[in-house]
Amino acid sequence: MPYFNFDLVIGAEFKCQGGMILENTENAIDKADSLAGELRIVRPELCSTGCAVRVTDGDSNELYRTPLELIGRR
Repeated sequence: MPYFNFDLVIGAEFKCQGGMILENTENAIDKADSLAGELRIVRPELCSTGCAVRVTDGDSNELYRTPLELIGRR
């Protein structure tokens, strides 16, 4: 099973949020979306600054990125 890393992206800076072994990329995407949702709650100040959660594989290739800002939310 592959290992995935999760980072909080703040501007050009990547802050490691941990990693885990998951069955596939789809599960890693679900985890990234969940982490972004949690960060929206505990760090609301990040939502309007263009921050995101990204997923990388074991070779540091970016596989997915989801913004903390909820697009279309009013």
